[in-house]
Amino acid sequence: MEAKGILILLLAILSFDFIFNKILEYLNIKSMKEELPDEVKGIYDEEKYKKSISYARANNKFGLLTSSFSFILSFVLLATGFFGWFDQQVHGFIVTEELVSLAFFGLLFLASDILNIPFQLYDTFVIEEKFGFNKTTSKTFILDKLKGYVLAGVIGGLILFVLLKLINLFGPDFWIYFWIVISVFILFINMFYTSLILPLFNKLTPLEDGELKDEIETYSKKIKFPLDNIFVIDGSKRSAKSNAFFSGIGKKKKIVLYDTLIENHSKEELVAVLAHEVGHFKKKHIITGYVLSILQTGFTLFIMSLIIFSPAMSEALGGSQLAIHLNLLAFGILYSPISHFVGIFMNMLSRKNEFEADAFAKETYNGTFLQQALKKLSVDNLSNLFPHPAYVFMNYSHPPLLKRLAAMNEQQP
Repeated sequence: MEAKGILILLLAILSFDFIFNKILEYLNIKSMKEELPDEVKGIYDEEKYKKSISYARANNKFGLLTSSFSFILSFVLLATGFFGWFDQQVHGFIVTEELVSLAFFGLLFLASDILNIPFQLYDTFVIEEKFGFNKTTSKTFILDKLKGYVLAGVIGGLILFVLLKLINLFGPDFWIYFWIVISVFILFINMFYTSLILPLFNKLTPLEDGELKDEIETYSKKIKFPLDNIFVIDGSKRSAKSNAFFSGIGKKKKIVLYDTLIENHSKEELVAVLAHEVGHFKKKHIITGYVLSILQTGFTLFIMSLIIFSPAMSEALGGSQLAIHLNLLAFGILYSPISHFVGIFMNMLSRKNEFEADAFAKETYNGTFLQQALKKLSVDNLSNLFPHPAYVFMNYSHPPLLKRLAAMNEQQP
């Protein structure tokens, strides 16, 4: 395909993706029911339900603004050949091709993030503040930004440098070697994220002795599962929202509970949530997810190796000669339709895994307490209880609350 055809394809994919997502978001917001339905009267009260609708609409309007800005800017920059012009400017200061690529992506990342700071500020300090979620201070916001830049520069820069080196050394076969590198990196992150990365942004403390810890230890003995690494994260320093997650593999596995989760739930509800997280481990969801992510990465890299050496692709972005960094940028857009299909499959699998983890918690602990915890989480986070099925199919990694409650009610006790 010639450069002009590639450019038209890039703009078409970008436009279709934007329009399709806006249609899904429109359907999703329209699916919300104005009056408090009978089936959720035991979950929401009238005031909280109206607040959840207002929150969803506020986020939808703001999302329309931010995504429209991003789409228009990306479309204009592509159509005008800005990225090729920018590549020429970077070449004017740097000679080594690998350093040109690093500078190209680094400067684009920095510029993009700076442009998005006003939107991030509005989201955090206006929308989240209005609905009672925001706990982030200006100092925390600034420190998070600076730490994020350092991490992106060190980790992102190192990964990109290795990728470029392997491309230069092995040509189209680079993907095999980089697949090995990135697989090891993903394993490392899975094992050490809560030990090395998370503490840079949050404080993790071991769960203190007390009734909750005793209840957890009793449950862990019952299912013969070592729950030594249970931590509490100070999520309340940024948001009033609650969560819990499982991290790590083997002896490095950790269960992390948000302090806001502990504050708002009984010990029985917390153990039920923890049982759900253990269910992911017991059902092999974590190792399966790792294997699938490795396979997905290999597939993506193989497809990338087939097209990133095309001079026409660089020309489509306004370049005057083959530039790998321009082609990587174009590949990100060209691959997005495939990425959506892969994402649909991964979300379907994730939703199935959530049902299985719920069933495990019900079988090994107590389904009623898990239902109570899920209801509280939905109310506290002002979740949309009536998302449109198409939106769920495309975007939800977790089943909607009412589906989860219905599944647990249908299961044999």
